[in-house]
Amino acid sequence: YFMTIPEAVGLILQCGVYADKGELFILDMGEPVKIYDLAEKMIALAGFVPHQDIKIDIVGLRPGEKLYEELLVDSSDQSRFHKTENNLIFIEKEKEISLDQNLFNELLSKFESLDDEEIKNFVSKIIPSYTPDKMKKTSGN
Repeated sequence: YFMTIPEAVGLILQCGVYADKGELFILDMGEPVKIYDLAEKMIALAGFVPHQDIKIDIVGLRPGEKLYEELLVDSSDQSRFHKTENNLIFIEKEKEISLDQNLFNELLSKFESLDDEEIKNFVSKIIPSYTPDKMKKTSGN
């Protein structure tokens, strides 16, 4: 996904207009663009013929780079998001969360003595939609 700095800043500032009380804003990222296709187009726009005038070398991934981005949410899911006046900005709908108060209190009382994995397990019991393994895979680490 590619977005210019002015586009990104503009969308973030517009989110501030819609902000009320801690909403989650989702920005429409558009369609993914392969870097290889982008390189070919940039070469052609410069008046050259890709692979003939200018060679494209594939050097592989560098640390922290990914072959593709996984979006954690789908802004087209109308059941989860409100549209705004800007068709590139969506606001997550509020939802009722019922927490197991006993588990939550147990986590609070044991928090200091728990390691990271134990805390993640507690949180995943309290919030079933929290999946620490999925979060680790999509974080790019």
